[in-house]
This record gives sequence, C-alpha cells and structure tokens, in this order.
Amino acid sequence: MSVSALVLLGVIAIALLYGIVVYNNLVRLKHNIAKAWANIDVMLKQRHDELPKLVEVCRQYKQFEESTLTRVIEARSRVSDARANHDVPALGQAEGMLRFGLGQLFAVAEAYPELKANEHFMQLQTRITALENGIADRREWFNESTNVHNIRIEQFPDLIIARLTGFTEQPLLEFSTAEKADVDLKALFSA
Repeated sequence: MSVSALVLLGVIAIALLYGIVVYNNLVRLKHNIAKAWANIDVMLKQRHDELPKLVEVCRQYKQFEESTLTRVIEARSRVSDARANHDVPALGQAEGMLRFGLGQLFAVAEAYPELKANEHFMQLQTRITALENGIADRREWFNESTNVHNIRIEQFPDLIIARLTGFTEQPLLEFSTAEKADVDLKALFSA
C-alpha cells in the first residue's frame, strides 16, 4: 500500500471519528432538552393539580371576583393542552396568561381578610408560589439547554452532521408579556 493511500485512509478515519463524536454530542444535547422539558412538565403538573383547590377555596367567599377565577381556570386549561401537545411556544403564551391570572387572584385576595387568613388558602398560595419559582428555575435550564443545542447545530462543521442526521432548531420557552406586567391594583379594585 502506498503512502498516499495510507494518508487518505487516515484522513477518512479521522473525519469519520470526528463525525461520530459530533453526532454523539448532538444526541446528548437533544436528550438534555428532553430532560429539562420533563422537569418543567413535572412542576406544571403539580401546579395544575393545586389550582382547582385554590379556586375552590376562593369560591367559598361568595363575593370573590368570578371573572378572576374564570381567567385562571381558562389559562390552566390552555397550559394543560400545550403540555399535552409539547407545544413550547403555546405553553409560553398560556403560562403568561396563567401567571397574570394568578397575580390578579392573589392581589384580589388582599381585599378579603377572611380569605387571607384561611389556612388552606395560605398553604395553597405558598405551595403555588414555590412551584412558580421552581418552574422559573427549570425554564432557565431548559432555555440554556435549548440554546446550546441550537448554537451547536448552526456552527461549522457541526451543522453538516446536524443537517445530515436531521437535527433541527428547538424553540425556547418564552412567556408572554402579560406574565411580565405588574398587576394593576387600582383597576382591580375600582371595578
């Protein structure tokens, strides 16, 4: 065998090994996204189970604003649908609506001293707030994993392996602007 044939075989072997390493790294990144999603999903499910209890406790106070409760229930349903369909952009929008609704619910509850003093309400509020914080932390990890994946599949020469093996860009979990807005207490209590 000639020296040039050996060099050619060596170059092919190195390129093949490099392709395998890149592919394996892309697979690891894909699974990190799936694991981060699963962690978010667990927290969303836990919060999903707590929300009807919170709404029921609030309904015991007959004057409690029904429209606020309805918004929370509708948003909960949208979050559930988005979770079931693994629709990350829809989940982000639904989460924004739910978080805004919960903010309004907790703000309106301030006007009901008996409700605020209710042990079940206080426990549920604490539990849901803790879940909200957990979701925010896991969302950050999900978005970081997704961002690393998306960068890798766009970088040369990794993009060649990514395109050949079907890796595609994944969406970030972004919440709507409603989630970031402050609750307008004046508007809530003037109605």
